[in-house]
Amino acid sequence: MIEKNGRPLVVEMIRTNVRDAARREAKKGIRPRVYDPDGIPDLFIIHQASAWMEMERGHQTPHMLFGEFWLEGELCILFADTNMGKSLLAVQLGDSIARGEAITPFKMDAEPCPVLYIDFELSGKQFEQRYTDGSATHTFHENFYRGEFNQMTGLPHDFKTFDEFITHGLSRAIKRTDARVLIIDNITCLRNGTERSSQALSLMKQLKLLKTRHGLSILVLAHTPKRNPALPITRNDLQGSKMLINFCDSAFAMAESQTLPGYRYLKQVKQRSTAEMYGSHNVCLGRLERQNGFLKFVFSHTDNEVKHLRRYSQIERQRRAADVLALHKQGLSQRQIAGRLEMSLSAVNRVLGVVGG
Repeated sequence: MIEKNGRPLVVEMIRTNVRDAARREAKKGIRPRVYDPDGIPDLFIIHQASAWMEMERGHQTPHMLFGEFWLEGELCILFADTNMGKSLLAVQLGDSIARGEAITPFKMDAEPCPVLYIDFELSGKQFEQRYTDGSATHTFHENFYRGEFNQMTGLPHDFKTFDEFITHGLSRAIKRTDARVLIIDNITCLRNGTERSSQALSLMKQLKLLKTRHGLSILVLAHTPKRNPALPITRNDLQGSKMLINFCDSAFAMAESQTLPGYRYLKQVKQRSTAEMYGSHNVCLGRLERQNGFLKFVFSHTDNEVKHLRRYSQIERQRRAADVLALHKQGLSQRQIAGRLEMSLSAVNRVLGVVGG
């Protein structure tokens, strides 16, 4: 081993590099940083489990904002296909919470509070037209605020990415309105994409940080990709990475009844703080009605989800089987066939299994 001054040469090279780096920083006026383990804040808050129980016993139980679907302090996701009416329900929820008036039949025991609705979907004029019917115009509560994305704003030099700028903008809007409830329509506008786990995880971390920092309840709207209406809606129908559903506190879905024209149903998909009330055996059905210019959902009854799924006749099943076989002969994979025909992968597999494909 080559040595210099009694030390291995590699050690001398490291010492020289460290000294040179220190000199360069000194010339720039940068003082050397001394590592102090005790000066670093704790990443985890640790107590005995019994101490946690005692501390939390004195805290108030979260109140309901929208029955068992969404509670105070939760980061909740509402997802549905395009044109299902999820934006209409979100605005209805915002106005309901701002007024402190429950949407029948769902319980709301939270106090009325300022609500901030960030609308990435509609222009101001489109929003006005949606809630105007002839001479009747809906008057929203003064605690209900709507924010619209300013497309003329570029990325300021203070921010590295537009994602950081959006988070900063949300924080400023929350402080300005003193909002306690934040509704974002919709999640795809907050990031370049949510398909990759890293993108979805980053987004959920930012939303969790906003929730904790400002003491918020957050509802985020999301889409579903094309799905088979003959199958029950599940958490797997949420568009994007599974990180979205994994890191939210609660989630519910809206789907279209295939047997009652004009009706939609709501279904609980995930809950942490309550029992499942509106699962597959008890979905809640409603339809849109306009009252004094206000387009809103009126919920009427509950039912088993299976009664509202598409039912294929024998002729339809034979036609779909023929479509599967035709695409299979063209060389498409089972997954590609399922996507093309909006069928489940298992259904495609069954058809091909019967004919030995």
